[in-house]
Amino acid sequence: MNAIEVKNLQKSYKGFELDVSFNVPTGFVCGFIGRNGAGKTTTLKCLLGMTIPDSGELTILGKPSSDVSLKADLGVMFDQPYYQDDWTVRDVEKALRPYYSRWNSDIWHKYLDIFALPERKKFKDFSRGMKMKLGLSAALAHDAKLLLLDEPTGGLDPVVREEMLDIMREYLLDETRTIFFSTHITSDLEKIADRIVFISGGKIVFDDYKDALTESYALVRGGGYDELRRTDCLGCLPPDVLTEKPTLDDIVVYFERGKVK
Repeated sequence: MNAIEVKNLQKSYKGFELDVSFNVPTGFVCGFIGRNGAGKTTTLKCLLGMTIPDSGELTILGKPSSDVSLKADLGVMFDQPYYQDDWTVRDVEKALRPYYSRWNSDIWHKYLDIFALPERKKFKDFSRGMKMKLGLSAALAHDAKLLLLDEPTGGLDPVVREEMLDIMREYLLDETRTIFFSTHITSDLEKIADRIVFISGGKIVFDDYKDALTESYALVRGGGYDELRRTDCLGCLPPDVLTEKPTLDDIVVYFERGKVK
């Protein structure tokens, strides 16, 4: 079963057209990558009903994405949680708890303790890292089956990013759970992602398992070469040409530059 199925999703704005299809299998971490403006946030907002698509079929956990009952099974966090500036951590729980029948205060406080978040401090006085930790804590406090995260580690220092990734790893110990998150930090995906969906200019460039992707391409350098090639198309290269396994960052950069053979 797929946790997410996107079929022929189309959304047009002036100067931009989104036209994508992809699947996210249950039980995996799927990274959604691409440069700013590629269509990542628009896709997520269409999935969540925050933006109305022009056409397409969107399915989440086996239900149409418009099904209101899905909200209880989703943990959502955008690039910054949007809470009232004068709310404390206690106020956040009071505001959210009535909307989730499976809200678990013990789990909520577990993550507050892990992240060392002060309960009496006002949200406006939190650092960006603290705000993101609070948002993730809220996303995890109601037994969500699917996390939809938009740039959850963007702008965070390496220590905080690693803390966030550790929590995601723990969340996935239950193999019925799934994470779909957009990011431009490919080093995070190297550590945690199973599958990669790469979007560029509103189109899906590739949708594959991470290991299969990095094994399908090789960096070719030297002797006038500087490109990314499929490993089954390396052919007879001159002896002074070097080939090496690319990172995800290499793959994204070379695709964006159009230097792929």
